[in-house]
Amino acid sequence: MSDDVKDAGLVAMISSILGGNKRADSVAPPPLTEGPPTVPSNGAEADATPAVEPTPIKPENPPEAAPAAAEPVEQPAKIVTTRDGKQLLPAEAIADLVLGELRKLEDFPATGVSVTVYGYRHWNAMITFAPFSTSFQNATRFRQAMPDLVFKLRRFVELEI
Repeated sequence: MSDDVKDAGLVAMISSILGGNKRADSVAPPPLTEGPPTVPSNGAEADATPAVEPTPIKPENPPEAAPAAAEPVEQPAKIVTTRDGKQLLPAEAIADLVLGELRKLEDFPATGVSVTVYGYRHWNAMITFAPFSTSFQNATRFRQAMPDLVFKLRRFVELEI
């Protein structure tokens, strides 16, 4: 068997593993949703069963009622905005926004995906996939969707330094 025949067989095997002779450019990116992004929750609101607080039992003969110590009420975090009306968010929060928007796309993997936000004024995002978390074609679709998603998010969010 000649080396040319071996090389042709090896090339055929590699191309069949990587998806045949299809070019990655022919894959169309999935459509993105319109409107401002929603900040993903930290999971505390996802609990469907509300916690039932037990009612305190009052003793029959309470001792001298001591004045109750007033607990300070924690103010909700104030959303910082720019003059343009954009929210100032740290890189981790923007990465969560990008990942949340990408999770809305069809066939997006549940695990093995990392989004990194970098830059300053015109921040950008990079997506990486763990080995075997998705197919090459799907990873290409998601990477092609990133520029449009980042462009839309830049209208609502600015990177906080």
